[in-house]
Amino acid sequence: MTTAEARIAPFHLGARFSPNHKWDRNAFLFLVGLIWLGVLMGFVPDILKHLRTGLPFPFIVHVHAALFVGWLLLLTGQVLLIRARRTNVHRKLGLVGMAMAPLMVVAGVAASIIVEKTNFGTPLSRPPFLAIEFTDMLAFAGLSGAALILRGDTSAHKRLILLATFYIADAGYSRWLGPSIVHLLGRDSAGVFSALYLGTDLLLLALGGYDLVTRKRLHPAFVAGSLWILACQFGGVSLYRLPEWKPVALAIIGH
Repeated sequence: MTTAEARIAPFHLGARFSPNHKWDRNAFLFLVGLIWLGVLMGFVPDILKHLRTGLPFPFIVHVHAALFVGWLLLLTGQVLLIRARRTNVHRKLGLVGMAMAPLMVVAGVAASIIVEKTNFGTPLSRPPFLAIEFTDMLAFAGLSGAALILRGDTSAHKRLILLATFYIADAGYSRWLGPSIVHLLGRDSAGVFSALYLGTDLLLLALGGYDLVTRKRLHPAFVAGSLWILACQFGGVSLYRLPEWKPVALAIIGH
């Protein structure tokens, strides 16, 4: 091996990815904490505003919210169980996650359509935004499905679960950071993309950076999952801004 090859080799993608590192117990809990931060900062002000106005949400929104919070609670509990070395309980609770993931996708799509139908004709109406909401569910379904398939590979499984949750955390981060980003960057494609996905992509970079520091390489599942995330993000924003999408979105909500 040449000197140049030796210098690059530790950063290769490959099968020799170490499944465990002494920092993992704290690092993964910290990343879950960042997910909670974005969700709480984004949704708590909305909830307080809702309580003041008293406007009712459709029932499906409550179902969607309950499933989403349940997923976050389950993820937090699973990380804590691994920290406590209770892998047997972790595996049993994983069955709950397997059941929750498809329910979250169905509830997320249904909530998006019903809310847009309810808001039609009001200042809150934005049918083209279905493109973002649908690609959120598509990305989550792909990542959580891959995590299920690869559950026997612990290092791949936990990274895919984190990536899946990073993606759907965009709803909280965009509510929190989005208005400021749009004010700075405007409403062109770059501004909209950053407002929607900056939080998710920073979390993604944090996980990738952590693996480079601790393993000197990226896990193949992380690389594939990251490419899937970017494809869904660019696809969602492109569709959202496509004029031909609006009549399709209106047809979906029955208008």
